[in-house]
Amino acid sequence: MKQTTTLFSIFLLGISSVFAQQPATSGADLKSAFTKKQDLNNSSIVKNLPLQNIGPTVMSGRVTDFDINPQNPIEFYVAYASGGLWYTNNNGTSFSPVMDNSPTQNIGDIAVDWNTGTIWVGTGEVNASRSSYAGIGLLKSEDKGENWEFMGLPDSHHISRILINPENPSEIVVGVTGHLYSENAERGIFKTTDGGKNWTKTLFINASTGIIDVAVNPDNFSEMYAAAWDKDRKAWNFVESGENSGIYKSTDAGTNWKLISTKQSGFPQGEGVGRIGMVVFDANTVYAIVDNQNRREKDKKEPKGLQKDEFKKMNKNAFAKLDDKELEEYLRSNNFQDKYTAEKVKTMVKNDEITPNDLAIYLEDANSMLFDTPVIGAEVYRSDDAGKTWKKTHDEFLDDVYYSYGYYFGMVHVDPQDKEAIYIYGVPILKSKDGGKTFESIDAANVHADHHALWINPNQSGHLINGNDGGINISYDDGENWIKNNSPSVGQFYSVNVDNEKPYNVYGGLQDNGVWVGPHTNEESSRWAASGQYNYESIMGGDGMQVEIDSRNSNIVYTGFQFGNYFRINRETEEQEFITPKHELGESPYRFNWQTPILLSSHNQDILYMGGNKLMRSMDQGDTWDMISEDLTQGGKKGDVAYGTLTTISESPFQFGLIYTGSDDGLIHVTENGGGTWTNISTTMPKDLWVSRLIASEHAKNRVYATLNGYRWDDFKPYVYVSEDMGKTWKSIASNLPLSPVNVIREDAKNENILYLGTDNGVYVSLDKGGKWQAFNTNIPNVAVHDLRIQKEAEDLVVGTHGRSLYIADIAAISNMDMEKMKSAVSISSAESVRFSSRWGNSYNKWMDPYQPELPFTFYADKAGNATIKIKTEGGAELQQMEIEADKGFNTGNYDLSITEGAAEKLDKSDEKTALEKAADEKYYIPKGKYMLELNLNGKKAETAFEVK
Repeated sequence: MKQTTTLFSIFLLGISSVFAQQPATSGADLKSAFTKKQDLNNSSIVKNLPLQNIGPTVMSGRVTDFDINPQNPIEFYVAYASGGLWYTNNNGTSFSPVMDNSPTQNIGDIAVDWNTGTIWVGTGEVNASRSSYAGIGLLKSEDKGENWEFMGLPDSHHISRILINPENPSEIVVGVTGHLYSENAERGIFKTTDGGKNWTKTLFINASTGIIDVAVNPDNFSEMYAAAWDKDRKAWNFVESGENSGIYKSTDAGTNWKLISTKQSGFPQGEGVGRIGMVVFDANTVYAIVDNQNRREKDKKEPKGLQKDEFKKMNKNAFAKLDDKELEEYLRSNNFQDKYTAEKVKTMVKNDEITPNDLAIYLEDANSMLFDTPVIGAEVYRSDDAGKTWKKTHDEFLDDVYYSYGYYFGMVHVDPQDKEAIYIYGVPILKSKDGGKTFESIDAANVHADHHALWINPNQSGHLINGNDGGINISYDDGENWIKNNSPSVGQFYSVNVDNEKPYNVYGGLQDNGVWVGPHTNEESSRWAASGQYNYESIMGGDGMQVEIDSRNSNIVYTGFQFGNYFRINRETEEQEFITPKHELGESPYRFNWQTPILLSSHNQDILYMGGNKLMRSMDQGDTWDMISEDLTQGGKKGDVAYGTLTTISESPFQFGLIYTGSDDGLIHVTENGGGTWTNISTTMPKDLWVSRLIASEHAKNRVYATLNGYRWDDFKPYVYVSEDMGKTWKSIASNLPLSPVNVIREDAKNENILYLGTDNGVYVSLDKGGKWQAFNTNIPNVAVHDLRIQKEAEDLVVGTHGRSLYIADIAAISNMDMEKMKSAVSISSAESVRFSSRWGNSYNKWMDPYQPELPFTFYADKAGNATIKIKTEGGAELQQMEIEADKGFNTGNYDLSITEGAAEKLDKSDEKTALEKAADEKYYIPKGKYMLELNLNGKKAETAFEVK
């Protein structure tokens, strides 16, 4: 589920005086950052080291838009929020990525001119969630994604709609939502009449009001409607409605606009008007759905039992006279700790340990104001006079459609063949056959909740393509039954971790798709659909968060979902215990971040840390907790999102109780005595930024790394620091990094000089402690990377992306490098052994290709050149030779384990036990034994041994 949202802008009063607004990164700077990133990719010495995608795919990720070929609906494009653009021409049976070579994978809207094949992409998702990443403007491809051209609006950040005139593809109208966390001028409606060479801003309301939707009359491109959205998002609060929200109309193809949602129109007005979505059936009939953030009238029915507000003005005498049974019911129904019985609480009030008001405060967290004052929510309006007047289509509230986060949804669709048939969605997807008077759900067991896109076949009513937080579903019977089409690897991971099993498993929490675990050896294929056993297993629902695995018993897993709801799971017995610590009566509730940090102590795997606004420690696997700090944040802010929370915890492997914490409001603290005393060590750091990661070094006790993140200020500068004295002083090691917020840093397990970094736009590695960074993105597009882990024994780097699932890289070659030797050296390494198989070069039957074995190897070159790889026996006899064009830096190759015919004859003569025969593919393969791989490059030589067992 998503975070809750605010009701009125009054909640923001006074906030700006406390937190200084960080400067937003300009569009020009952001665009140049992508150019710098591409230059780093080209020059990187690790550019040839591959990262392999290991899925998963089955849970997919958030879809934002479709574009379907109107003449052939089995051909279409699907856009993912942060996973790029994918293409199918077989009705979603398979998909191919078409934006992997583009500067970003973040998409708000797409439009395709099917006559020419030209693709337009409006970058930057508009759903305004906590991971709705900014884009760089408009991109265009005229060759189905082989090449992308930047077409302007670099400071738009989030683009909601692209409309192409079907009669004149050079005439395009674009709706721009604008910055998510800051004001900017490049928002509103933009129009071009020369195919994007020049743009004119034709509608601008103000710097905080953008356009969230543009709808066009399907029979007349000149007639269109635009939905303005006045909103203000901060890390601690989201004002998702404002007085400037409304509907505008143009009758000249977007050149001029007029506000039509006036007082006389019947459409809602004022500060309660949130996100609006629209669809046009014809010249007269228009539908709109609005997130009405105005409060509902209070239920006139008297609530049963004691209510929270009654305690706010209650005195001691009145409290003492309360009925014990009623008080007990209040305590139990509101999840007070079991130790707080009616008798116990009355005694505490009597002895002045607490006041009656504390029984209200106990329940008031960042979301309580919203839940206590429910909003009207989703409403559907219809106009039958081209937008002059509007009438609500339904009498009852559309409960449970938007819940409290209408900003995340906001679309309405009409069947092109039936103006009474409309579809709306939020958490569920609903249809109406009577113009919105009544609705019914068309959800199904294999359809994920939270819907964002829908296409209705204009030639076949009931043929639907739906996009949601869990991917794509297709229906041919108007939602009675759905097909699931989830083959793209587009999972949105928040976190990853690994265990020590063989093969080791990878764990991760995903956006709205829970927590999953699977073997690192996974290779995605459709075979599981026949076996019924997918390699990944779901172990938790909700928005999946951090995962810790007991190193003594990998069946014991600690994980949970958003806002600090954590559990201890025994995967063997399937037991699940809720372990989140509860505050004491008399205290305000703990503030838990969306991604609440947890950490198992490396010194004792029974010890678990968990961060709210204070740090908690359990000595018994989460059964009981002690608070070991005071508030380690700036104290929180009034708003509808938990803020003033801990975001990262790290404990030194050198000393139990040497702990670092970081908060979402920019504070870093350290304790050297297990929480006895704490020191703020962030006084010299940039202020008010999100501390995205702290890492206590495994190589030096006093060393600690810190990354800060300005995403929630639209500040995309990279903030990366190291301290060699436990945070007394800090040194920036951002060095040559392009602009992109930083999410995570990790040390190499073996080599203290090597660091890995995950940003909102890819992975980097430094071979000199941050002196210089190399782009490390082979096979990974420009996608957000939220977490990195190193599996020490396998020497693998595991990459958790927020849009393209999981990747693994073999980092043994990097880990073993010495910067001094690298200046004038060559080296080569491979797997130590490979197991011989009679299948080499053969197949099970004549209909299958022969099996081709491989021995991967990696080599380093101090400069580019033509490399020769020789395969030799221990005695020096040459068996095979390969030529490889080598780049400066790391290079990879594969030896197919074949040998020459002459080498095979010599081996036969030298060893009577050896009888080599040609395989079905006409090759001879290397027999069992010990061998050498020899690298010859630029007059230098290096070798490595391997064995065929």
